[in-house]
Amino acid sequence: MDISNIDLIVFILYAILILGIGLYVSREKKGQSKSAEDYFLAGKSLPWWAIGASLIAANISAEQFIGMSGSGFALGLAIASYEWMAAITLLVVGKFFLPIFIEKGLYTIPEFIEKRYSTNLKTILAVFWIALFVFVNLTTVLFLGGKALDTIIGNGDGTILINSIIGLGFFAAAYSLWGGLAAVAWTDVVQVILLIFGGLLMTYFALTNVTDSGNFIEGLKYIYEKAPERFSMILSKGEIITPNGRDAWNDLPGLAVLIGGMWVANLYYWGFNQYIIQRTLAAKSLEEGQKGIAFAAFLKLIIPIIVVLPGIIAYVMNLDDSGTLTRQSIDQGFIGSGGNIANDNAAPWLIKNFIPTGIKGLILAALSAAIVSSLASMVNSTSTIFTMDIYKSMFNKNASDKKMVSVGRLTGLISLVIAMIIAPQLGNLGQVFQFIQEYTGVVSPGILAVFLMGLFYKKATNNAAIWGVVLSIPIAMYFKVGSNNWSDSNLFLDLPFMHQMMVTCIGTILIIYIISYIEGNKNNPKGIEISKKLFETSPVFNVSAISIMLITSFLYIIFW
Repeated sequence: MDISNIDLIVFILYAILILGIGLYVSREKKGQSKSAEDYFLAGKSLPWWAIGASLIAANISAEQFIGMSGSGFALGLAIASYEWMAAITLLVVGKFFLPIFIEKGLYTIPEFIEKRYSTNLKTILAVFWIALFVFVNLTTVLFLGGKALDTIIGNGDGTILINSIIGLGFFAAAYSLWGGLAAVAWTDVVQVILLIFGGLLMTYFALTNVTDSGNFIEGLKYIYEKAPERFSMILSKGEIITPNGRDAWNDLPGLAVLIGGMWVANLYYWGFNQYIIQRTLAAKSLEEGQKGIAFAAFLKLIIPIIVVLPGIIAYVMNLDDSGTLTRQSIDQGFIGSGGNIANDNAAPWLIKNFIPTGIKGLILAALSAAIVSSLASMVNSTSTIFTMDIYKSMFNKNASDKKMVSVGRLTGLISLVIAMIIAPQLGNLGQVFQFIQEYTGVVSPGILAVFLMGLFYKKATNNAAIWGVVLSIPIAMYFKVGSNNWSDSNLFLDLPFMHQMMVTCIGTILIIYIISYIEGNKNNPKGIEISKKLFETSPVFNVSAISIMLITSFLYIIFW
């Protein structure tokens, strides 16, 4: 085991602290048991700072800490658009989506579909989201987390991969299954402090090892001078070629990160993703939820320093004098057999080789915090959707609070066990963060279109929404097939996946509009009543929003 006793003690203290807080806030008052609102929505008692911290803790997991560092290695700072544009997206969610969700008194996102469209469509999407959480999100986070621990603590040969996956899974379960969202949210406050502080320390120590002087400012200057193209936010064709010969423009096609498909990915994730939006539904009030979203948006602006810059550092440290990756980078696992990129090793490689004793244990705790907090959030949201949208809706409409909490706990445990069984089978996925974005992009545009039309187009009908969701899949697959296998064929268009998402979303909106028009072109009785008053926001939110937009604009101007 490649970890000192001091590092081990630091890590164990972290585990005790998180479990202690989780179990403390999970305790039940004497003679009382948790209600469904207590378990699934933390009694609607969360303050803004807990909401903001929990949003970031749920978001920053192994996909970002490990996967986005890997994309930073391959693509450079441009991948940070997922973070900086997310800050703007959060403001849109807080201003235009959250007021409607709070007014409707939602427990889950599928519940909105039922109130706006129909129970059948809600059930279809609820099953889809449960499958997505269990078979994609949970398994990926467990695999990447286990892989990282195997690299840092072990020898990177997979000997402790399965044990790491099991350990992370049951650690998340230890407090989240019993305490529900309250335990998840309040432990997230500590976890987000730890992951940001630990992540900044990792970047700092990595930069001090770039040059012989040991000065992190000189290290930052050196990596910029050595690979200036890695600091470009808006890519042109051929500007960055990844180590396996792929044009990075295909992943981040120019202005699409500002005015194109990035909005589809971000609006779907931040606005209609249960395990993200659930903590805002648990706010004390709408204003408190909006302030929490603004706080999370501020935090998103510094996340690239933690999750992207380390990947760029690892890339530069593995360049030779001619500016090409060294043979040593192959030996260290950055390039696998056949030239395939395995650059998700970037962050674990930095932690293992350049972080001093004692600090390594803290950063390992930060990494675990990122993984465990996301796992806990996903498990809680999976159990919430199953309990409220499937079990109560279809099997036991009169279920008591005690029964629903029990079902929620059992569902969470089963979903976690399934994910732990599948996770070791994932193997090496290369750029995992980019992989997840691309294949989630097959289904997210259609679902986003259904929600947007449901929120802001009163004439949208249930049949139109169902046909929109169904037909969005073949539209997305048309582009996916074309880009993967038939780019030379006149039958298919070869478009970057961000363009694919935007075209699919617009196409689905048109389908919903046309079918709604054919069905009568009349206001749906379930349509949302929109008023200017509904979207009024507090001075605190308004000032925060303006500040965030100015800072984001400044960042893009600097790194254009």
